[in-house]
Amino acid sequence: MNTPPGWYPDPGYAGNGPAMERWWDGSAWTEYTRDASGAADPAFGPPPPPYLPGRQGGHGHSRGRGPRIAALSVAVGVVVAAIVGGIVLLGSGGDGGGNAQTGPAPSTSAPDGGGDPAPDLPTPDNPSEGPTESPSAPPSYDPDTAPDPGNGISLPVLSGWQAGRSSSGGAGVTTSRYPCPGDPSTDCVRGGAFSRTAEGYKATSAKGIAEEDIAQNAEESYGTDQDTDRKAYGGITSHKRLKASAVEVAGEKGYLVRWKVVTKKGDDGIVQSVAFPSPTMPDTMVVVRFGFDESDKAPPLSDMDKIVKGIQALAGDGRSI
Repeated sequence: MNTPPGWYPDPGYAGNGPAMERWWDGSAWTEYTRDASGAADPAFGPPPPPYLPGRQGGHGHSRGRGPRIAALSVAVGVVVAAIVGGIVLLGSGGDGGGNAQTGPAPSTSAPDGGGDPAPDLPTPDNPSEGPTESPSAPPSYDPDTAPDPGNGISLPVLSGWQAGRSSSGGAGVTTSRYPCPGDPSTDCVRGGAFSRTAEGYKATSAKGIAEEDIAQNAEESYGTDQDTDRKAYGGITSHKRLKASAVEVAGEKGYLVRWKVVTKKGDDGIVQSVAFPSPTMPDTMVVVRFGFDESDKAPPLSDMDKIVKGIQALAGDGRSI
C-alpha cells in the first residue's frame, strides 16, 4: 500500500539549521514544512491555516462577524465570518461555496513561488532517503461532525448544514448564505454555530462565562463589526433574554444563555452562548456560540438544542467518542 499522507523528514534538508519535516500528501511532496520538533505535538493531523479570511471569495471586503459569513470562511446570521472568527467551509456544492483548505499551513521556509519540491526528490517509500520511522497518517474525521481538536470536541453536522473551521482553530457549522441586509457586499448566513476556547473572561465557571459571553456574541453576530464598523443588520436596538439554564454537554456540566436581538435592518436574531469544560482537555473551558435569524428561511430553534446535544468528546485519533 502507498505511504499515507503525513509529516516526514524533509528529503531536501541539507543539515543546516533545525531539522525539518515536509508534508507528504499521499502521492507527492508538498510545499508545507515544519520544524521536526512539531512531531511531538498531539497527532490531530496537519494544523489549520494561520489565517482564515472572514469574507466570501470574490467580494474583496474585510472580515465580517456574527452570523455574517463574509469569506471562504466557521462563525453566524448571521455573518459567518462571524460569530467571532471566520469560518472556512469544509464541504463543497450547494450554498457551501468552494472547498476549504484541509492541508497544513505553508511554512515560511516553503520553496519560492509556493510550488512543489523538485520532482526528483525521494518519496517516503524509499527507506534510504525517506522517513526513518513508520509513518502515521492524520486522523480521518467523521463526515457528520465538525472537529475542534484544540478543544477536544466535535459539533454535529445536521441535515442541511455544512461543516467548517474558524480562524481561531475551532469548529463551525452553518446553513445557507444571503447578502447581509445592512451591507449587501458581505454574505450572512441563516444559522450557524462555532466553538472557541473560553479565554479572556473574568468569570471561570460555565455559568459565569456564558453570561459574560452572550452580549459579545450578540454584538459580533448582529451588531457592529469591531474591526470594520460595518453593521450587517444595521445594528441592534434591543434584546430580550429567552433562556438561561444548566445543560449537559459532552458529559460535562455546562450552562447556556439565549437572547433575542432586535435589529434595524432585515430579520431579528436569536443568539445563544453555551459554556462547558472540555471533556478531554483538563482545565480548559469551551464556548459554543450560536446565531439564528428569526425567519422561516432559517433553521428551527430546535436545531440549537440538537447541536448542543450532539456535541461529543474528540479522541486523539480524531474520532468522536
